[in-house]
Amino acid sequence: MSVNQPLAERMRPRTLDDFMGQEHLVGPDSVLRKMVSTGNLSSFILWGPPGVGKTTLARIIASTLDRPFHTLSAINSGVKDIREVIDKAGKQQFFGRPNPILFIDEIHRFSKSQQDSLLGAVESGVITLIGATTENPSFEVITPLLSRCQVYILHSLEKDQLLTLLDYAITRDVELKKKNIVIRENEALLRVSGGDARKLYNALELVVNALQGETIEITNDQVLTALQRNLAIYDKQGEMHYDIISAFIKSVRGSDPDAAVYWLARMISGGEDVKFIARRMVILAAEDIGLANPNALLLAQSTFNAVHQIGNPEARIILSECAIYLATSPKSNSAYAAIDTALGLVESEGDQPVPLHLRNAPTKLMKDLGYGKEYKYAHSFEGNFADQEFLPEKIRKKRIYIPQDNPSELKILERLRLWWGNRF
Repeated sequence: MSVNQPLAERMRPRTLDDFMGQEHLVGPDSVLRKMVSTGNLSSFILWGPPGVGKTTLARIIASTLDRPFHTLSAINSGVKDIREVIDKAGKQQFFGRPNPILFIDEIHRFSKSQQDSLLGAVESGVITLIGATTENPSFEVITPLLSRCQVYILHSLEKDQLLTLLDYAITRDVELKKKNIVIRENEALLRVSGGDARKLYNALELVVNALQGETIEITNDQVLTALQRNLAIYDKQGEMHYDIISAFIKSVRGSDPDAAVYWLARMISGGEDVKFIARRMVILAAEDIGLANPNALLLAQSTFNAVHQIGNPEARIILSECAIYLATSPKSNSAYAAIDTALGLVESEGDQPVPLHLRNAPTKLMKDLGYGKEYKYAHSFEGNFADQEFLPEKIRKKRIYIPQDNPSELKILERLRLWWGNRF
């Protein structure tokens, strides 16, 4: 093992017995341990947050079962790469050897066509697929592929498990055990790890390298100081993730297309999931543009569908078009404000009764009770409008939707006043 490897790689478990956490999957009598002990390995997907051992678990299984192990990353692999691996795996099936394992990291980033290219090999047993994802596979993996795989959920590591990993590192690592390392305070290390073993080891290594010396005493302040000096350009799971998506949203809301595309580029270059960005733009289109330009929501939804099917690197062009369109659109949050006002009324006034004339009347008894009586069918009146009450009596005079000052909603306001007069 090379000392030039990062601490997280040097401490990577090599056997199931060394694997930390996920007892429900690798503990005694657990499903994956039984698979390994019997050799009856079926395709499955590991779903969980970063740094909990998805890749490590796949490697341990392949090593224990002595199976050929092929890896692909959904970030930089295409259909051509998949077919090449499948062809190679097919050639390795001889003399009754078990089929090779194909491990795909971040399988949720594969487009539909990329996932389709796996189906035949998985179904015929040319490969055993192990996928890893941080996203719900029910939404991100196509149904035919998902139906051929079990899904196993991995959880963030608990405090006691993280502390055990810290102890392992300073007492067993080939480099750290040469030093006299004393962890006086561990709260900062645990907090920055977020239950992620890889982040924990990265943070520990940064602090140790920053302090140097034969005797190293680690405190919370030293951890935070060392991390601030080595802050990553973009960490899609950490604080910078939220800062940059916040900057992107606020730039679009503030109608600055230059800033919007810049922060979009920061996310893309940092490896952010393009579907996450597209989902945020769908929300943004409804929340911040809304009725000032209803087409914005349509374009954002089309963008989400398109990047889901196409993936990187072409998705960046579609995202850029949508970001510029949203940034340069007129803005309104009237729909956002209206639903919050309505929810506030529901909470403060309780469940108000539906006016009798608006109630459904499927039976004679209900009709006799006045359900639906005197309801005016709008299409039977001039202009397809009939003046009648639709709100419960107690909140009848409350205003919920308030049109804002933009060309689209000024036209809406004009139409509302034509119908309702002084109410609007």
